[in-house]
Amino acid sequence: MDFAPSAAQDELAAAARQLLEGHASPAQVRAHVESGEPYDAGLWDAMVQQGWVGVALPEAAGGLGLGWVEAALLLEEVGRANAPAPYLPSLLAAAALHEAGDHQSDVDALVAGDKVAAIGWSPDPGAVVARSDGDRWHLQGRPDLAEGAAVADLAVVAADDPDGDLGLFVVDLHASGRPAAQPAMDHTRSVAWFDFADTPAERIGGFDEWARLADRGAVATSAELLGGAARMLELATAYATDRVQFGQPIGSFQAVKHRCADMLVDVEGMRSAVWHAAWSLDAGDDPAVAASTAKVWCAPAAARTMASGLQVHGGIGFTWEHDVHLYLKRSQLTQQTFGDADHHRARLAALLRAKVRDGERVI
Repeated sequence: MDFAPSAAQDELAAAARQLLEGHASPAQVRAHVESGEPYDAGLWDAMVQQGWVGVALPEAAGGLGLGWVEAALLLEEVGRANAPAPYLPSLLAAAALHEAGDHQSDVDALVAGDKVAAIGWSPDPGAVVARSDGDRWHLQGRPDLAEGAAVADLAVVAADDPDGDLGLFVVDLHASGRPAAQPAMDHTRSVAWFDFADTPAERIGGFDEWARLADRGAVATSAELLGGAARMLELATAYATDRVQFGQPIGSFQAVKHRCADMLVDVEGMRSAVWHAAWSLDAGDDPAVAASTAKVWCAPAAARTMASGLQVHGGIGFTWEHDVHLYLKRSQLTQQTFGDADHHRARLAALLRAKVRDGERVI
């Protein structure tokens, strides 16, 4: 089976890499980090102008009419560049609001870059509870650390209602107030905690919509992890070729060779898992199983790749002057976002157990 991007998809990924090399080079990312700004406005404008937020939306809704495979290719490049822009949450929010059916103005604003979105999500279904007073829903609780929350105009939030039904809600952050940005190890993204306290919200979906967000979030974060890990492999192999000890490149030493080989195995495994999961989102072929499988592989594989890259670089890898620490810190946060590997192992076990019980195919 030929399971690889088409020529058009390769062109999209190449164009994305060219854009990011021009707006998010290592020097530009470092300049952003030093600026203290929540995101790089010039980079964000360039991404918006190319229609990235609407890549998976139909053309009738103002999108590019492509799909989640193309979105995953863009997210891989975002992770590869450590791009300091709130792309992932706005991408996911635009898709969720489009499917709600009556939020086209918000979708248009997100696609045009006039608004930025954040996602309130937690692997604990009871982290946020929604209650209705008859006229409006209100949210109570604290989801996971959210990218872009301190600058977002709206938030799409996963919550549990009193009947135990999971659903999606949208919160107007201009009305309820944005949370304050929090200090974090990852300096390439702005993050904040949502603390909902009787916060007004509108319900935009039930369990099916919640599940789609969970699947897309797992695939999106896995794609970002893939991009960062692939770049770490490139940095490590280049350094192993250039760094000379005892008269020869350190890449000729067996211990370094083995580390780089293990990194390659991890990255190629991540790539296969991400591409299959992204295809499953579009094809509707067991997307939940594929999405959780991707995160189960990608989160620990990214951690191993980052650790090996750091070891290959040795002392220079621990310094602020080298880019290794930017990838390592960003990866650590992404590994946890939309559920870590342990969460998705448990989810995957529950999904497969149900299939076995019902006599359905597992593979």
